Amino acid sequence: MVNHPGRGLHRQAVEEIGRRIIRGDHPPGSVLHPDRLETELGVSKTVVREALRVLASKGLIESRQKRGTTIRPRADWNLLDSDLLHWQGSSDPTDAFLEDLAEVRAIVEPAGARLAATRRTESDLAAMRQALDTMAAPGTDADAMVAADLAFHRALLDAAHNELLSRMEVVIEAGLGIRDRIVYGAQHFADSVPVHRELLRAVEAGDPDAAVAAAGSLLAQASADLAAVRSRNEPDEETADAVPKEDA
Repeated sequence: MVNHPGRGLHRQAVEEIGRRIIRGDHPPGSVLHPDRLETELGVSKTVVREALRVLASKGLIESRQKRGTTIRPRADWNLLDSDLLHWQGSSDPTDAFLEDLAEVRAIVEPAGARLAATRRTESDLAAMRQALDTMAAPGTDADAMVAADLAFHRALLDAAHNELLSRMEVVIEAGLGIRDRIVYGAQHFADSVPVHRELLRAVEAGDPDAAVAAAGSLLAQASADLAAVRSRNEPDEETADAVPKEDA
């Protein structure tokens, strides 16, 4: 099992088994064998048992007498769990997963921006300004850009002052974090500071309609940036299909 400094064996086991299930290494209906997991992960029976208990609480597995521990249908998984969102997006997220996240953001963020424009406090605006300043600072690296972008959107949702809406940050941050790692990691992306600044100004001005429009513009650019990067990373079909011809 890969070691992660600062993380206990229990947490490592949870993540490793969880990722395997999410990837489809253990498809729904298949049986997990704790003894094999002990050997494969190099951990004790207690560690595996506690890890499986955590995964059961997330809806991934169930244990029954005579049937053992089986993978539950995907429909039973707690897909809004922060760990599941992270595991799905941390390796190679599927197009369907990215599209689902983009659709949720398109539903939640414009509505959050509308409320933020009418409910924001000075401390909310200060948090958004600070995040934007970090994004705009010269020499900001990819990791700092991701962190600042997440902070901006978290502050935007918090500015709506709706407790349930704020809880949606786990989905927003998952989608945004995955998108940012792909786009900013590619080192070739459009400047997102202007659209963020436009959104901030609309919220500052207390203009709900302008805030919704700015949020829409930001999401459109985010989708375009991601599509451009993924398009560049796809192998050219003509090149992939080309077969060197031998001399006659």
